[in-house]
Amino acid sequence: MPTLTWLTREADIAAASRAPWRLLEEAPGLSAGDPEAPNMIIQGDNLEALKALLPFYAGRVKCVYIDPPYNTRSAFAHYEDSLEHTRWIAMMWPRLELLRDLLAEDGSIWVQLDDNEAHYLKVIMDEIFARRNFVANVVWQKRTSPDARLPLGDAQDHIMVYAKESKEVGFNKLPLSQKQIKNYKNPDNDPRGPWASSDYSAQGYRPHQMYTITTPAGVQRTPPPGMCWKNVEEVFLGLVSDNRIWFGKDGRGVPRRKTFLSEREGISAWTWWENDDAGHNQEAKKEINQIFGSDNPFDTPKPERLLQRILHLATNPGDLVLDSFLGSGTTAAVAHKMGRRWIGVEMGAHAETHCVPRMEKVIEGEGGGISRAVGWRGGGGFRFHRLGPPAFDEAGRIRPDIRFPVLAAHVWFAETGRPRRGRASSPFLGVHEGRGYALLYNGVLGDRRANGGNVLTRATLGAIRAEAARSGEAPRPLVVYGEGSRLPKATLDREGVSFRQTPYEALARGREGNSR
Repeated sequence: MPTLTWLTREADIAAASRAPWRLLEEAPGLSAGDPEAPNMIIQGDNLEALKALLPFYAGRVKCVYIDPPYNTRSAFAHYEDSLEHTRWIAMMWPRLELLRDLLAEDGSIWVQLDDNEAHYLKVIMDEIFARRNFVANVVWQKRTSPDARLPLGDAQDHIMVYAKESKEVGFNKLPLSQKQIKNYKNPDNDPRGPWASSDYSAQGYRPHQMYTITTPAGVQRTPPPGMCWKNVEEVFLGLVSDNRIWFGKDGRGVPRRKTFLSEREGISAWTWWENDDAGHNQEAKKEINQIFGSDNPFDTPKPERLLQRILHLATNPGDLVLDSFLGSGTTAAVAHKMGRRWIGVEMGAHAETHCVPRMEKVIEGEGGGISRAVGWRGGGGFRFHRLGPPAFDEAGRIRPDIRFPVLAAHVWFAETGRPRRGRASSPFLGVHEGRGYALLYNGVLGDRRANGGNVLTRATLGAIRAEAARSGEAPRPLVVYGEGSRLPKATLDREGVSFRQTPYEALARGREGNSR
């Protein structure tokens, strides 16, 4: 498979594994609404934020949508959108790797760009996600008219769609638009209501579908040249008896099949998205001006209808949506109104100046954008987080204020590659693929003395075994993390225990896990 090569490729590909593992620190004064809501705004570098999310959300995100800097070589108030080409690729690669690891097996990622980098993005995503997992290049008509300043202006953005695993992913159908609904009529007063007709012929030659049809007015019809009828004659006659074939008002026309509006469950999406159906840039500007005022607009917003279409196709209520280039907060606003869980990451100050106030208004019942279409009346909440300092210092030591559940989540993910569900409250963390894992740290056994209970002894091993038994497990082998071990190697071997020293092996394995 063709790959891109650039001067700093090897270093850039390793950037995700080199990024420090940081904690997320909540800022309650910027959180809003229901404190138990699962939604999050994270302020900070999105590479480090994505890495911080891995121990908790790896494999759990149903849909990623990102609208990264387009690299247009022009200045924006909230973004440096003039990255040199290879720097842009270097910025995107490690973030796409982490986003891939956060996706669920049946999840999908939608990346929106213009012509400046979209075609290079396709090549690097083929490598990161595997070419077989490419789904489509959606073309969104973002303008309503040409840009008079340009001799040949662009009318579209590209939205590259990839699956985590193509054989697992599936998309919902789209509801019919008002324009499409208007095509349904009822000229024959059918009691089943309005219907639309479609061509009853199909391409190709099939001997059993080459019969002659006699219309109600006695006109004989055969398939057009190079075509056949869609069904065998027996099926056709059944459709006629059920009044599902239309021959025109005079009964002389070419047969067409009737499809009733009441029976339509939706239509399959295709890759050409007109602005009538998915919004456009001017609509997005109006939406953002209504929220923040025309004197403080965000430069490059996306219309809520565009995100509504993506989330409708890719998710269902309750699914988790992630946007690591949150911008003005459109993805979070739409996901919230549509009943999805969401996480948004934004590095700039407008995480506070734009995203927070916008989501506060959504919670209060803001009525713009898609609110009327989805019946939004307010509710829910979100928690605001900032990136804290690295969990490990330069010497590889764990910071003393790291809490047990946080380190337990890191250890579990480093060992298993899976997020740990639930809160850790005992040294026994669980079983993965037949192997048990335990962590002795920070007085989890109730011994609050310095280093108390953090060393593997016969007593602490017995306590771990007891906790495992209480959870219905008796794993052998067992991996135990701790500050040290007082048990001889012969005892560890006999007990089926592998001891790993905290913090050094936790840090090293975390780096290995993030380079998988």
